[in-house]
Amino acid sequence: MKRFHIAIAVRDLDASIADYSERLGRRPSAVVPGNYAMWRTDLLNFSINEMPERAGQLRHVGFEDDAVQSYFNSYDVNGIEWECFSANEQDQRFAQAYGVPVKQST
Repeated sequence: MKRFHIAIAVRDLDASIADYSERLGRRPSAVVPGNYAMWRTDLLNFSINEMPERAGQLRHVGFEDDAVQSYFNSYDVNGIEWECFSANEQDQRFAQAYGVPVKQST
């Protein structure tokens, strides 16, 4: 499976979760209260971080691609960070960063 990945900063995590859940037609795949949420759809891996000082700004883009063996990143000619990772790699990095495994939210 290959999904486009986009990560943005948001002002209010809870309000953003409600808004994006409605827009994407599903609840997030993972939530760290007060910090982070991530949705996986058939085509998109979309994540948000509560960073009020950067609200509305692009953090990075990339691809979640299960054919990728490890995480890597690069910067395009405009200075935008591009990441590439497998779903498993992202889930492991999520657990390391937040201390909890990715779980479907209810």
